[in-house]
Amino acid sequence: MIEPAEPRRALRPRDAATLILVERSERGAAQVLMGKRHDRHRFMPGKFVFPGGRVEPEDRRMAAAGALDADVEEKLNARVRRPSPSFARALALAAIRETFEETGLAIGVSDYGAPENPPPGAWTRFAATGVRPALDAIDFLARAITPPGRVRRFDARFLVVDARFIAGRIEGAVHSEAELVELVWTPLDEARRLDLPTITHAALDDLKQALEGGLDKSRPRPFYRELRGKRLREEL
Repeated sequence: MIEPAEPRRALRPRDAATLILVERSERGAAQVLMGKRHDRHRFMPGKFVFPGGRVEPEDRRMAAAGALDADVEEKLNARVRRPSPSFARALALAAIRETFEETGLAIGVSDYGAPENPPPGAWTRFAATGVRPALDAIDFLARAITPPGRVRRFDARFLVVDARFIAGRIEGAVHSEAELVELVWTPLDEARRLDLPTITHAALDDLKQALEGGLDKSRPRPFYRELRGKRLREEL
């Protein structure tokens, strides 16, 4: 007799952060930076996404300029197992680091000088641009947990920063064999025409609403997750 296969245990989501770069014209029209993922990726191949990825231990040790807004820090720590200022800070720095790795853009300020003794790897390359990541430039837009059953699962925070905080860049981060093979600045209202993951469509709607409200730091933040097969949109 063949024993029935045991149900596969859902992967535990990894903490991750995504950064939405927003550029606004004098008339208030907004455009966002999006990148196309390589077609050979197992996770969301060929989709247009915002740059981002999982939090790494080095993100807790990187020096930064300024501090997270108190409301932003509070919302980032809402409904997490071990809330702390350092956890919220690591999320913001992970988003900045991942953006640098995937796009070559260094987000922060250059008037403080390069951070001293940066962690090895990507943060050392970031520091070599002379830019110090700026935490007070970061806002928190939304949180989303990848549904069970996916090849990878993330507990992702969508963060927002104004494009004027692009303080440096390196060439060669985007190419045909990189994680992102193309970068595009696209008007917010036209971004939905790209091949996007479902959650990115939701984030664009949330961004439009937040921008119309002036990015009030005390506003509720949407939290997307799936529970017992039902997709939920809650608030933090």
